[in-house]
Amino acid sequence: MFYFSDVWAGYNNSEILKGISFGIKKGDFTGIIGPNGSGKTTLLRTATKIIKPFKGDISLEGKSMADMPLKELAVIMACVPQDTAFMFPFKVIDVVLMGRIPYIKRFGSGSREDVKIALEALRFVDALHLKDRFIDELSGGERQRVIIAKALTQEPRILFLDEPTTHLDINHQVHIFELLKRMNRESGLTIVAILHDLNLASDYCDNLILLNNGMIEDRGTPKEVLNYKTIEKVYKTVVIVKENPITSRPHIFLVKKD
Repeated sequence: MFYFSDVWAGYNNSEILKGISFGIKKGDFTGIIGPNGSGKTTLLRTATKIIKPFKGDISLEGKSMADMPLKELAVIMACVPQDTAFMFPFKVIDVVLMGRIPYIKRFGSGSREDVKIALEALRFVDALHLKDRFIDELSGGERQRVIIAKALTQEPRILFLDEPTTHLDINHQVHIFELLKRMNRESGLTIVAILHDLNLASDYCDNLILLNNGMIEDRGTPKEVLNYKTIEKVYKTVVIVKENPITSRPHIFLVKKD
């Protein structure tokens, strides 16, 4: 469904991604992990056409993204950034309706069908009761559910997320990831998420891509990627990896240095 082929990318003349190649199949839930500066955010910006690669090709559903206008891309792909700022205190329903922009004709307005889709997205993320609230009145967890609802209102086939649980407490982190997993299983939505928390990545992602210095260090299932030797090599810290007794996925414990 989505492929990077020998992609080199970065900013100005500085190369951050160095010959990245990988594929994402339809219905995958893939986590992009790696230490700070490894190229995770650059990969996301390249994947969503925010920046243009220096070299290589990115294809989506068999078509080179270089040939795809942004409006065409927006009906296939949605992105939830790490931080979303609003210039005005919009009502929640108006924020979610922004996801319908790719479907609305120039100078047109949202239809009843657009409103229906937006309300259904809010219902799906358990935020329908917030529809008449103002976005700046919401808690971090409520706000993030609304931003995800906005992305769902685009009716994408692939969803990218950049640290979707940053600044959220443990309860909200689990709630957001349970929601993402439900979307992945029930609707077949392909999900690619950048994550710092290796244990969340292990518990919820089916596949992981580990970046290091702008290159792919390892990729595979959590059990294949999250072993202590690889983690210690990439993150430069001592860890113990044990099996989570509930999920049977790897769980990482930091070893405190005296």
